[in-house]
Amino acid sequence: MKSIKISIIGAGSSTFAIGMVRDICLTPSLEGSTIHFMDINQERLDNVHALCTKYAEERGVRLDLQKTMDRREALEGADFVINTALTAGYGRMREGWDIAMKHGYQLGGSYHILYDEAFWINYYQLKFFESLTEDMLEICPDAWHLMLANPVITGVTHIMRKYPQAKVVGLCHGYVDTYNVAKALGLEKKDITYQVTGVNHHLWLTDFNHKGEDAFPLIDKWIEEKSEAHWAKGGENWPFTPKRVDLYKKHGVFAIGDTASWSSASWPWWYHSDEAEEKRWAENPMGVWNRFFDNLSDAMGQLQRAIEDPSVKVTDLFPPVLTDELMIPLIESIARDIPRVFVVNTLNSGNYVPGIPADFQVEVSALCSKRGIQPIANKGLPKPIIAHILRDRVAPIELELEAFNRGDRDLLLEMILTDKWSGSTEQASAFLDEILALPYHRDMAEHYR
Repeated sequence: MKSIKISIIGAGSSTFAIGMVRDICLTPSLEGSTIHFMDINQERLDNVHALCTKYAEERGVRLDLQKTMDRREALEGADFVINTALTAGYGRMREGWDIAMKHGYQLGGSYHILYDEAFWINYYQLKFFESLTEDMLEICPDAWHLMLANPVITGVTHIMRKYPQAKVVGLCHGYVDTYNVAKALGLEKKDITYQVTGVNHHLWLTDFNHKGEDAFPLIDKWIEEKSEAHWAKGGENWPFTPKRVDLYKKHGVFAIGDTASWSSASWPWWYHSDEAEEKRWAENPMGVWNRFFDNLSDAMGQLQRAIEDPSVKVTDLFPPVLTDELMIPLIESIARDIPRVFVVNTLNSGNYVPGIPADFQVEVSALCSKRGIQPIANKGLPKPIIAHILRDRVAPIELELEAFNRGDRDLLLEMILTDKWSGSTEQASAFLDEILALPYHRDMAEHYR
């Protein structure tokens, strides 16, 4: 079989890269592939390359692992480009959060401010997505662009609108949460089928079957018989949190992945209106975010020890078991023409999710093979959920993209004013002024006039 080249842009995340290489090592049809790691940080790049080389050697799998700080070099001859880059970094995101909270913003429905889709992060990501796409169209026009980097919802919408000739698909692992639901119910992953749909970070389980039978009654039974005792134990209660269960009772579909989680802007805001309300619903989003950052640091330290200590086997840290990530199975399906269905992010051009605009991103199942990515229409979502998506996801993103495309500060301010915690134009404007005044945002301040 023809060997393929996979380029990873923003490859400096060791935990991501090793998971991907592990999946390749467990996919025999991809042995002999070239994996080209690219990052702008030499130390992180060297570490990732060393770690993944060590893993492949321990597994005895033949791979051509290369590294570069030159993006165009990485793109040369690529069949698939995996984009994981966070160009502005977590440090800038958290500094912006501190400024936002000083101006009265707080977690709870704040997608474009207190979340990892913050507008001051998105600005750099959108510019990067454009630049990467233009390079790909010049250097490797037939390559697939697998967009994992946030904001997937805004990135897919913008790039697929602006560059319709590009082969772009957004990927997110939120759908995997369906398996957590199954596990909590005592069901085997192999025995379930399901349908999830919505937009990125606003994803809902609409069909759920166990051995061919509707499994929603099993959720209902768990709620009736076990929920109170389970919640009385304390903790985060994942995946059946009180908030998620309450939303399920109201709408009949189950929130999956980041939807209604601690991470996804803690949507919806009314469960987070104040400290007492959060306590009532057993929610502690900032506490979990802080733990996320701590765990990220700990994981990096563990991997660094594996690089530096020859006695530490990487395969002990990452046993040879496939992850639930989509990238490598999707690549295999396209490269080796193995038809499979995956959950992907694409434009709603075929009315795959009724009620969402045709030129806006949706997250749906798709048949993937050598013929490409063929989204599958579904029955959609309850009208109230569509209304929430249109208000909380579609409307702010349309304002943000129009502001970005025009370089219009007033439109960006209007987007900020859609945030629940914006109480006045003066508050929102003062917040925006302080963000744009940060010295490393000079380019963004020049853009938004």
